[in-house]
Parts: sequence; C-alpha cells; structure tokens
Amino acid sequence: MLIGALFSGEYALESAALFNPSIVAHPDQKNLTPGSLRFIMSLRATGEGHISSIEFRMGVISANGEIRLDPFSRYVTLPEVLANPNYPKKSFSIKFHEMGFDNDYARAVMDRLSDTFTREELNRSVGTVRHENHPATHELTRTLECIQWLADSNYELRFAPHLAMSERIIFPVSANESNGIEDARFVRFVEDDGSVIYYATYTAYNGTSILPQLIETTDFLHFRIITLNGSAVQNKGMALFPRKIGGRYAMLSRQDDENLFIMFSEHPHYWSNPQILMRPSEPWESIKVGNCGSPIETKDGWLVITHGVGAMRKYCIGAVLLDLDDPTRMIGRLRKPLLSPLDGEREGYVPNVVYSCGSLLHGGKLILPYALSDKATVIASFELDELIDLLKKSL
Repeated sequence: MLIGALFSGEYALESAALFNPSIVAHPDQKNLTPGSLRFIMSLRATGEGHISSIEFRMGVISANGEIRLDPFSRYVTLPEVLANPNYPKKSFSIKFHEMGFDNDYARAVMDRLSDTFTREELNRSVGTVRHENHPATHELTRTLECIQWLADSNYELRFAPHLAMSERIIFPVSANESNGIEDARFVRFVEDDGSVIYYATYTAYNGTSILPQLIETTDFLHFRIITLNGSAVQNKGMALFPRKIGGRYAMLSRQDDENLFIMFSEHPHYWSNPQILMRPSEPWESIKVGNCGSPIETKDGWLVITHGVGAMRKYCIGAVLLDLDDPTRMIGRLRKPLLSPLDGEREGYVPNVVYSCGSLLHGGKLILPYALSDKATVIASFELDELIDLLKKSL
C-alpha cells in the first residue's frame, strides 16, 4: 500500500490558479500563413500549498488578429536537472562579496578554479579546502554552506525535444524557490549582432523571503536559472528591455514596493543604481505602481504596460510611453486605466485584480494576456495607434 500510494501520488499544479501570463514570439516561425505569428505564453500555475511553477501554452495570431491556442495536454513532465552545469567564476565572487562571505576560505575555493568551472570541479575544491582546515571553524562551515547554496541556486534544465510545449513545466528546484517560482516576465531579447535569446525575470520565494532571479533560453528546451547580482536586486517586478540602449542593458524595477524605477548595466546579471521613473499620481494607482512586463518598442517610443494599486487593493492596468533613445524620459501616460476588474473579473484567488507579465505587438495591435483576480487568464487586443494617440494626449 505504501509503494502504491507513492507511485500514484499526484500534485494538482493548477488547483488554485493559472494566471499572470507573459507572451513572446516563438523561436520557430516556419509553416505559417503570411502575416501570422506563432507565440509562446508562459503562465504561473499555483497548486496545493500555494506553490507556484511555470507552465507554457502555444498558439498562433493570424494576420487579421484572430488568436488560436493549440490543444494542450492534461499532463506535464519535469525536465532533467543537469548534474554537472557550468558556472562563471566572476559571478560567484561578486555574490560572495554581496553576501558577506568574501573571506580567505571563499578565495581559497575560487583560486583553484578556472574562469568557468563545473559543479564537479567546485565540489572538489570545496572538499580540498574543508580537508586543509581541520577542525572546521564556524566561519568555514558557513562559507562552504553558502557556496553550496549558491551552486544549488544556479542550475540548468533540459526537456526532451519530443515534449509538447504544454507538457513542459518548470517546478521549484533550489531551496530559495522552494515555495514558488512567481510571475515570470519573458522577453525576446535581440543582441547587437542580431542573435536572439529569451530572458525571464521571476521572483523566487522560499516561504519567508523573496529573491529576483533570471531564466535564459534560446529554444524553450534548455534553460539556465541564474541568481542576479547588485544592490538593486531586491523586491519584485524586474523587467528587461528587449535590446540594449546606448550599448547597455536596461531594466525596469520596483525596489521600494511603491515606485517604478529604471536602471542600466553592462551585463544582464548585475544591477545597481536605480533611478525613479514614475511615481503614483492617480487615485487608481495611489498605493503603488509597477510594470506588467518588458517594454515594447514602437516607432513612437517604448510602450510600457503598467499596473497600479489603489484603494481596497484594487489592481488596474495602465500604460506609459518612454523616449526611444532616453527611456528615463516619459513622453506619454494614461491618466485612466486601460483595464479595470469588472463583473466576473473581480472574484478569484486574490479578488479585484487584473494583472499581466508581458504583451506583444502584431499586425498593428497590442496583444495583452492578463489574469483575472489571480485565478484564470484571458487575452485582450487593442489598436496600437489608438493607444499611442491616447498616451501622447494624456501626459
């Protein structure tokens, strides 16, 4: 009976909610009718015990804006967690310094390693330092524990190529995300040389504290999960711009849980020196403002879909427009919500909320998937030109 119970045990991944979507163009756009776009939509699935994971759906937007989701499976499969991933030495050293473990023991471990090292090489170096410093002091024990924690928090996943998109799930692996992988904001990032990589910022939650982290993939089969560095890596709602601006990466954030910030970096893993971009100004956003995903490039500027929290913790969706060359300069802002929770949208897992983690443009329309009171997800579309006109008139 014990063996039978073990092998028949199931976890209801979506029993509480399937919400907070983001949407990006699929890396494979072959075999489509002219003017159509294949997309991938990520979703936050929340199940028993309020544990969140990332699920995926796939679909096509036709030339006239019709949206069709592909059939999806009732089952999901966990990816392989690669046993011997690679790590960058520089990132490890910076993180040790930030965590207060930049000591002789940490340096002794790092000195034995090359600029890029594997988990096996790291374990050997840790074992050597432990053996050379016997009996172990409290500082040694804590430092080596920190090194192992950091290695566990940076890992790689690989799905079998034959798995349908809806059968892939990213479930918590490391200790710092043991209670949930929350609100992934995927963005299709185009490098200066034209190559494409998909990034996603997300919130790791261990039951008591939160930590922003990063996902990298090129094909939605092989994923790298990475801890971020820098004094600005805190709180929720980091969202990466889809390309460099002036030779630097750019990121939206909300360090103080109230205002929308912007920051720039030479590397996507290091973030500091945020500056305030936008403060609450209207009653529907009087408590705090944030982003609803990565900015979208238009000929008129960077379109940022925002969210505002007002009285009774009501979440609405808004929009702002930033200058293309200088995104610290706001050139348009809606004074009224773009979307507000109405009628059946007001009841759910967390009531009175509309919220999104990412949208895209296609055929002159803004395609905006959003969550209904943290319970379910729908997709809306807007004429881009009409929205831009409103933004320019509303600042």
